[in-house]
Amino acid sequence: MRAKLITRDGFEALKKELDYLWREHRPEITKKVQWAASLGDRSENADYQYNKKLLRQIDRRVRYLRRTLAELTVVDHAPEQDGRVFFGAWVDIENEDGEAKRFRIVGYDEIFDRKDYISIDTPMARALLKKQVDDEVEVQTPNGPAYWAITNIEYPKDTGANDDHKKTP
Repeated sequence: MRAKLITRDGFEALKKELDYLWREHRPEITKKVQWAASLGDRSENADYQYNKKLLRQIDRRVRYLRRTLAELTVVDHAPEQDGRVFFGAWVDIENEDGEAKRFRIVGYDEIFDRKDYISIDTPMARALLKKQVDDEVEVQTPNGPAYWAITNIEYPKDTGANDDHKKTP
C-alpha cells in the first residue's frame, strides 16, 4: 500500500477540523438533540430529526478524520528540493497559447474546496515531478497530449514543523 501524503499545512487543517467537530460542534448538536427529544413525540419533531441526522454526519466525519490522520505521512519541504518540482510546491506553468496556471501539488485530502490545489496523483502533477523552471512537460489529457512550460517553482516558508509525525524527504 502506498503512503498517503499530506503537507504540514494540510495535516494541521485536518487536525483543527477534527478538534472543532469533536470539542465544539458535536456537543452543541448533542444538546439540541437532547432538547428536541425532551419535547415528546420524536417521529414528528423536525428539530430532533434534523439534528439527529446532523449528528450522524458529524460522527461519520470524525471517524474518517481519525482514521485518515493516523494513516497520513506528513511531507515537509527540504532545501534540496529547491529549484525542482516536488510534493508541496507551488508551480506556475504556461502553454504555447499563453494560458497560465498556478497551483500547489498536495495530497488527496487537501484538494477539496481549493481550486488552486491539485493532487499528487493527477497526470499534471506526475508530469511535473522533478522538473525545473523552463522545462517543458507533456501531459496526457482526454483530448490528447498538452504541452506546458514551467515558469516558476516556489515552496511555502517553513511553518515550524515538529517531529511528532512521520516525514519523508
